[in-house]
Amino acid sequence: VQLQASGGGLVRPGGSLRLSCAASGTNLSSKTIGWYRQAPGKQREFAAGMSSGGDLNYVDSLEGRFAVSRDNAKNTAYLQMNSLKPEDTAVYYCKIRYWGRDIWGQGTQVTVSS
Repeated sequence: VQLQASGGGLVRPGGSLRLSCAASGTNLSSKTIGWYRQAPGKQREFAAGMSSGGDLNYVDSLEGRFAVSRDNAKNTAYLQMNSLKPEDTAVYYCKIRYWGRDIWGQGTQVTVSS
């Protein structure tokens, strides 16, 4: 089972990015998907998630700007990030639970800077 995160990059404040998390070896539609981020010098923290039933969960500071979605046909989850701020700069990771283990994607760098 592997997760492949992609879509990061350099964006100006106020801009948007869409991160992707492609899964192999398991069906994402039956999993709770979490998006986490780790800013420089800080611990990794939960950002947003979607349960297998489609329930969404966001940290308060991101609700309204970030949106999690999933394309079952592509077995891929997404994190749409809008109105990006410099404090959103971080490495972003996706994660699922698989047979009691956390499976992490490799992380994708998002840098918000003018």
